[in-house]
Amino acid sequence: MVKIKRTIHIDAPVEKVFEFANVPENLPEIWPSMVKVDNVKRSTTQGRDYDWQYKMAGMLFKGHSKTTEFVPNDLVVVENKEGIPSKFVWDYHAENGGTELELEVEYTVPVPLLGKVAEKLVRRINENEADVMLANLKAAMEL
Repeated sequence: MVKIKRTIHIDAPVEKVFEFANVPENLPEIWPSMVKVDNVKRSTTQGRDYDWQYKMAGMLFKGHSKTTEFVPNDLVVVENKEGIPSKFVWDYHAENGGTELELEVEYTVPVPLLGKVAEKLVRRINENEADVMLANLKAAMEL
């Protein structure tokens, strides 16, 4: 499993950031390779479960995200078992009227599909993708 951990400060209240980031339909707006989100339903944890389509290394992957932990304005854990097996931990902290957001992602690179040579390149691309997604979230929230 590959791990990515990023932290960003957003000059917007934690409630605003949390509310926006936890609407799956908003993800394609901030996440460059997220092609589509649909079939959104309330999960048993109060979060949302949804289907997604994501482009990685020129290949389209489809999967289903399930919210496994949900604490309003504090923590959201989303897991994917199919497509690209992964776990996203969104950890929110109110800080001086703004939000400190820590994103931790663990995922399995679909090596049989991409090959070992492409694995390192995909890892770098995904690290950049996390940076861009958080920067886009920051820009959207600080308008």
